[in-house]
Amino acid sequence: MAVAAIDAGKSVGLTAVAATARLAADGPNELPRAGNRSILRIAVEVLREPMLALLLAGGVAYLLLGDRVEALILLSFAMFSITVTVIQETRTEHVLEALHSLSAPRALVIRDGARRRIAGREVVQGDLIVLEQGDRVAADARLITAADLQTDESLLTGESLPVGKAVVGQAVANKGAADAAHRPGGEGQPFVYSGSLVARGSGIAQVLATGPRSEIGRIGQSLATLDTEAPRLHAEVTRIVMICATAGGAVALTVVVLFGLVRGSWIEAVLAGIAIGMALLPEEFPVVLTVFLAMGSWRIGKVGVLTRRAAAIETLGSATVLCTDKTGTLTENRMSVADLWLPSGETMYVASDGTIAGGFGELVRIAALASAPEPSDPMEIALHTAAPGFDQSGATLVHAYALRPELLAMANAWDDHGLVTLSAKGAPEAIAGLCHLAADALARMTAAVDMMALRGIRVLAVATATPHAGNWAASQRDYAFALTGLVGLADPLRASVPDAVAQCRSAGIRVVMITGDYAETAKSIATEAGIADGDVVTGADLEAMDDAQLAKHLKTVTVFARIMPEQKLRIVQAFKANGEVVAMTGDGVNDAPSLKAAHIGIAMGKRGTDVAREAAAMVLLDDDFGAIVQSVRLGRRIYDNIRKAMAFIFAVHVPIAGLALLPLVFDMPILFGPIHIALLEMVIDPVCALVFEAEREEPESMTRAPRDPAEPLFALPMIVWSVLQGGLAFAMLAAVFLIESRAGMAEAELRALIFFALITQIVALILVNRSFGTSLGAALFRQNTALCYVLAAIAVVAALILLAPWAQALLLFGAIAWSDMALAAGLGVVLLFLLEACKPLVRHFTARLRPAGFSVWSHPTSKVSYTAHNR
Repeated sequence: MAVAAIDAGKSVGLTAVAATARLAADGPNELPRAGNRSILRIAVEVLREPMLALLLAGGVAYLLLGDRVEALILLSFAMFSITVTVIQETRTEHVLEALHSLSAPRALVIRDGARRRIAGREVVQGDLIVLEQGDRVAADARLITAADLQTDESLLTGESLPVGKAVVGQAVANKGAADAAHRPGGEGQPFVYSGSLVARGSGIAQVLATGPRSEIGRIGQSLATLDTEAPRLHAEVTRIVMICATAGGAVALTVVVLFGLVRGSWIEAVLAGIAIGMALLPEEFPVVLTVFLAMGSWRIGKVGVLTRRAAAIETLGSATVLCTDKTGTLTENRMSVADLWLPSGETMYVASDGTIAGGFGELVRIAALASAPEPSDPMEIALHTAAPGFDQSGATLVHAYALRPELLAMANAWDDHGLVTLSAKGAPEAIAGLCHLAADALARMTAAVDMMALRGIRVLAVATATPHAGNWAASQRDYAFALTGLVGLADPLRASVPDAVAQCRSAGIRVVMITGDYAETAKSIATEAGIADGDVVTGADLEAMDDAQLAKHLKTVTVFARIMPEQKLRIVQAFKANGEVVAMTGDGVNDAPSLKAAHIGIAMGKRGTDVAREAAAMVLLDDDFGAIVQSVRLGRRIYDNIRKAMAFIFAVHVPIAGLALLPLVFDMPILFGPIHIALLEMVIDPVCALVFEAEREEPESMTRAPRDPAEPLFALPMIVWSVLQGGLAFAMLAAVFLIESRAGMAEAELRALIFFALITQIVALILVNRSFGTSLGAALFRQNTALCYVLAAIAVVAALILLAPWAQALLLFGAIAWSDMALAAGLGVVLLFLLEACKPLVRHFTARLRPAGFSVWSHPTSKVSYTAHNR
């Protein structure tokens, strides 16, 4: 296909100043986004929360009793909760907006004569955009150059097949009304459209329309909205909250009816029912989940990984297999020419500053001619850089053969003042086939390839042919190629990879390399990276296997080499069928199905295509393998901390609910009203949302086996442990309550004593649940700034209540002696040591609760490894 030249005026593109002016005039290249919540909408959603409804109902009840002070206090608590929640949700909206900007499609534009990668929203009319295979077109544009260019316009037309593009005549950016007539679809158009995907080839186009003025904008579609699957945790937490809310509502209603009938005071009955409803409702669960997942995305983002699906955070701790590509992930994606080989047998090892001349120089020059004229691929950049005195200004690219799955070679035809040559480069076996090498020549080339591959060098074969201009064959196979030689390119391993692979292995995660490279090259890099020694399966081997044979080989294979992108999907599905939880890296258009099929699809942020990033659950912003391991570590920490917070919530609600019900059972005055429960919630909420989220990972988090993905968050062992904690706390408080009430302690003093004793026991429950397995001393002194702030706030509030008469009057507290305060503190200390002493017994007991035939998964309080039933 002929490739038109860009005239001198357009080759520089817009200037930065002109682009900034047009961006200010036309607005960003984006469409109106649906779903952004206003502050008013967030406030309305917050008011639907059951806890706020109970607070408001309690305030109304106090107003009916004529107690305006307590009514105002409850209403103030409600307003405080609304304000804090609205602020948090608004910040979340801003965070999501920032994440959206990071994950939005990017564009490669030519400005001031240089190529620049910018956010898609910054593209303006008149920009020159560079189109490459796998990119999403950033705006409607007219083609200036095109090389074997095809785009998928199914988003606009519904047609499933890509359509070919062609440059028609002299490309001019503005043709007024003529541009209004073109529509997507059909072969041979010189237009590309915003939102379409470059399925094949490359080109340069000048932008005609952006944002709402583009074709996709005119038909009202938006690429900004991605349907995301809600994490399994959301469904589980919602179910538990609904069960607790239903049960709590039934108990509260029963209390109201019985209290009213027995004691005759219906307003007090309503207050008692509200207090019990507040005590039983675990409204912290959804708050914890929202905060932990949002903060988890932020923490994972700090290590260079963008989380696009919240479900990926909870799945990270379950990953058992990590399928990774080689180039750019394990290696630095920084190619340089290292080895050269000529058919005569001559070889050359190229130093970093070495000069390439003679026949070796001609070999590299032909390899550069077989590359893209303006390369973006690291290998082709290296070839252009290494070619001695490389200059293509005297020749014109007149035809191009793209790399295809059935023939791993590409070729360019150049016309140099009437002399047409065809330069090809590609996989050694593909070029050997094009050259129809004799057996002895093939053996010599294969031996040279093997020698390079053993050193972990990527090998390309180079060949030339002399075609007849203008009568282009359908395939490169129709030409008589002559072998020019072999070019070896080195891509060094990232320094962080061996340690990261070792961490994966210690965490029970098997690392498998899947690459298109030669088998010996892949094996060499795998060994250097520390990937476990195992079988090597090539794409040809995979093609010859049925599913049963592949499943058998998966147990021992560690390297898949010469793999086509579409074969990755089969590998992922085979691992999943074997019961593995699969994380998968990818960057190309054809990687999208495997990224989407994997439990955790991980796309490359720098070299990845837009379609790969959109299909993935996570994006590596720096394409660094080490960031994946850090994400796994953080994923395990986040899930552990969610379980710690949930266990604490379960435990702390047992004594609160018990103390709300106890006076009714023994026909005694109500101990805690809605105002006391609301004050306690002011302690519990920040503890859950701040303290446990900030907890560091468990020491063995990266040495224990992956978590069973089927294991419920609210597993029976966790519920038993939480109920035991809360039950023990309630038993101690109930004993003090009954003993002191029988001893004649005044109601107000007794209320104050039990309240402060409950506070100290909440602190004890915090400390107990900070760690699953470490010692009490380690848990106490492990750094957690949020805990220090929460404990300081609790101390300030307690001191205020003790020293301010008006606060005691408001809470109906009597004067409390220092001996009683010592008793309250002692109850917390005793509970702390009792629960720590119980942990070994709980480990043993909960291990026996696991059903037969189920995998032996480690309980949060143990370090028991597992052996999955499907392995």
